Amino acid sequence: MKNFIKFLFIYIFISTIAYASFVPTVPETTLQVAREAEIKEAFSKPKSEIIRVGIGDINFKNYDYSEVNIFGTANIEILNNNTPILIAGSNEIINIKLQSGMFIISKNNQVLEQVNGPIKFICKNGLLGVKDLKRAGSQALYRGEFELVKNNKRMSKFHVVNVLEVEEYLKGVVPNEMPVSFGLEALKAQSVAARNYVLSPRTKAYEAFDVVDSVASQVYFGANTERPLSNKAVEETEGIVAIYGWDLILAQYCSTAGGYTESFSNAFSDPNTKQFPSTTKPYLIAKPDMLSQKPIDTDEAAEEFYTSKPDSYDMKSPYFRWERTWTKEELETEIQKNITSQSATGFITPKFNTGDQLGNIQELKVIKRGESGKIIEMEIITDLKNYKINKELVIRRLLTNKGKALPSANIAFKQEFDENGNLIKITAYGGGYGHGVGMSQYGAGFMSTELKFSYDKILKHYYSGITLSTKPVVLSAQNNSILQNFYTENKNAELIIDNKYKLNHFLVNINGKEEKIELQKGFFNRIEKIDISKHIIQGKNTIIYYYPQDEDKNKGIRLFVELVARDE
Repeated sequence: MKNFIKFLFIYIFISTIAYASFVPTVPETTLQVAREAEIKEAFSKPKSEIIRVGIGDINFKNYDYSEVNIFGTANIEILNNNTPILIAGSNEIINIKLQSGMFIISKNNQVLEQVNGPIKFICKNGLLGVKDLKRAGSQALYRGEFELVKNNKRMSKFHVVNVLEVEEYLKGVVPNEMPVSFGLEALKAQSVAARNYVLSPRTKAYEAFDVVDSVASQVYFGANTERPLSNKAVEETEGIVAIYGWDLILAQYCSTAGGYTESFSNAFSDPNTKQFPSTTKPYLIAKPDMLSQKPIDTDEAAEEFYTSKPDSYDMKSPYFRWERTWTKEELETEIQKNITSQSATGFITPKFNTGDQLGNIQELKVIKRGESGKIIEMEIITDLKNYKINKELVIRRLLTNKGKALPSANIAFKQEFDENGNLIKITAYGGGYGHGVGMSQYGAGFMSTELKFSYDKILKHYYSGITLSTKPVVLSAQNNSILQNFYTENKNAELIIDNKYKLNHFLVNINGKEEKIELQKGFFNRIEKIDISKHIIQGKNTIIYYYPQDEDKNKGIRLFVELVARDE
């Protein structure tokens, strides 16, 4: 028994200190040819994942069309169900209508084709546009392709879908989600957050596309709004995402947190069960800008914090601190106008139905706050009924001021009463703009321009315990060649491998250098780290993983390139 224990100890020790390394391989001719074919195939694919963006009308209220006019800044190729049918010249207006289930394609009032669709528009040497569709005051222009797809639920309507690579899409997002004046490092942080958002799995509101071009997803105004500095930020974070464990994080962000971010569970409900507070996300936890600041989850602490201006990364935001005032009658009018629609969310009890009367408000009572002082449950006490309200967005939309929702639910109320104890005036002292979860954009801008923080430090402040890496992928016999591009400003990189199914080896090509990686298969070696820094260049890198021809076809590995490790 002693010998067995001694043997086990030696085995564990060797397994623990063993470090996987590159083993140069001289493959057989047939395997080399197969790998060359796989590499060629990998390079023929898009450089990044393809995203489908629903393009809305000028007010972002409608994503269903019965007619559009499309043009290109260079020659356009038009395809029906992937079969070429027409060529249109530069800036020629092509009219498309949907009638009796058929797309009618016309030019200058002359019908050119009638097809079933879907229809694609490809402008290889230019950009595409929908005539008279403006974004940021100018004619909108788009990279990638347009696809016109019928709405299966409304057969007389179709969608306009912009199909393009993620990295191109982000160039039309970043300068519209964050002012370019916030600086390169803040724009890089925004690029990573936006990349995470669009690559994360989601329940689609429309089956024809992944995201829309409005604030309902991310603001995407296309190529005409791109700026050199924001394009640089996208390019210098190419392929980089933020992960927690092996999963992409939900990279929530808002304009201004007010000096103290809030935990995800205290701001959002579960989208399926409507449970509130929702389950926690360990990387989206409440955090003050100044670490000496204690939680402000009491009325007294909230009043002290939001009626003062402590040091904060958000201090330059116009919404860092704000006030809203109502007379009792003004507040009653606003709430009476909003309460029926907000009650329909399920976060107001008892339910307020059309025709119900609110009554005379006697008091606003805060029941529960988050760590940032955000109101997550409150009660409106009237002479007819008392109403409990949950969730910050419902509170903001219920307590409108001059018809506008409150900037945030980070509020301390001051209520004034007459000599008879009747409420006469209410003042809300607030801080922040938005839900306050995750990255504060004004905070990121301050860190970038004033403190000269790098983008990874900005992201790590707002998202706890994250790793910056390439997107984790699964390499298998079915998914046998995977190409990823990524940018790094230094040469530190490790390949992280989850070898659950005990693959013997796999092949990798890093910036043109091919290697065979032998994998350990001990009980304690499921997760391996391999230093690949010597093969990494400063700037853009290309890595191709390919599954070996001589391996078991029923195995597979998960892996990613770690560029910035999590803080322990």
